[in-house]
Amino acid sequence: MSSSSLFRASCGAPAFFSIACWVLAALIFCQIPKAVAADDVRAIAVVNSDFSSAREALIESIEADGLVVSSLIPFGAMLERTASDLGKGASPYIDAEIIQFCSAHLARQLVEEAAAQIALCPLSIAVYRTRQAPEQVMYAYRLPGMGSAGRIGASRLLEKLVGRAIELARIR
Repeated sequence: MSSSSLFRASCGAPAFFSIACWVLAALIFCQIPKAVAADDVRAIAVVNSDFSSAREALIESIEADGLVVSSLIPFGAMLERTASDLGKGASPYIDAEIIQFCSAHLARQLVEEAAAQIALCPLSIAVYRTRQAPEQVMYAYRLPGMGSAGRIGASRLLEKLVGRAIELARIR
């Protein structure tokens, strides 16, 4: 096969159209990582609160919905503890915890939709302060997507819990 036949368009169309199709496909392909790597983590500032109050408000918000906190992960402490072993400097966090929980109803709905959605459970919300902005407390969570009723329900639950926690943290 000659190199010119690689670029020959089908149906006798000029080679320009074939090359244009390849260029267009390459441009689209280059844009895919941007779309795939879209922001799937939401971070929200907790105004007028300290870390401890924001952490407790988040736990209270989760429990007020009848959910049980299954795990408190001291993420910032883990980064500090392992920094020297990894040849890294100080953690970017002053405080950082990940709070995990699950809704049995929502978990059941998710896995009935697709067994692989087990990977979405448990849900988690992080609360943290960074060295770069020590006065600012943040909540962050992964967006499960909107591809099914279960994922929409999980997104709405996370938004509701964080919204309630922000209000609780403000009044503490």
